Amino acid sequence: MSARTTVDLLWLEGRVERWIRFGRIVQETILSRSESTVGFDPGSVFAFVRWSSNDYGTVESRIDILRAVQSGERCSTVPHVTPGGEMLLRLSGWPKVEAALLAIDQVEALELAPEDVCPDHWRHVHNRLTTGLDPRAYTELRHAAWLKRRAVTA
Repeated sequence: MSARTTVDLLWLEGRVERWIRFGRIVQETILSRSESTVGFDPGSVFAFVRWSSNDYGTVESRIDILRAVQSGERCSTVPHVTPGGEMLLRLSGWPKVEAALLAIDQVEALELAPEDVCPDHWRHVHNRLTTGLDPRAYTELRHAAWLKRRAVTA
């Protein structure tokens, strides 16, 4: 059996916020009112958002969209994610994080779960936003093509 990918979440209002924007959580351990750990099955896609500030303003704004890996599979390390994950998108700085959140909203407006869309879409969003360009919208036609491609390769 493959081990789950776990993510340590924390919410200290106005100081540190680490939360899941989307993904199918299959395990949750509540450690305290402000701390918990969630788990994802291998192959699951999820978005992890990190934000922190100090007395002078925002210190960190970051979003990672990851695919949970099988036990022993190579992966990128990400703080608070064990063992890590396959990186589909990694952005920092509030303008880029906000743009990524808008791309997620656009997928949800199609009544699609963001964790079910083609992983290549999140790579595309990463590449476009990294270079300061607007990503192309995900469409129902692209999603249908992804579902057919996945059925053929499964």
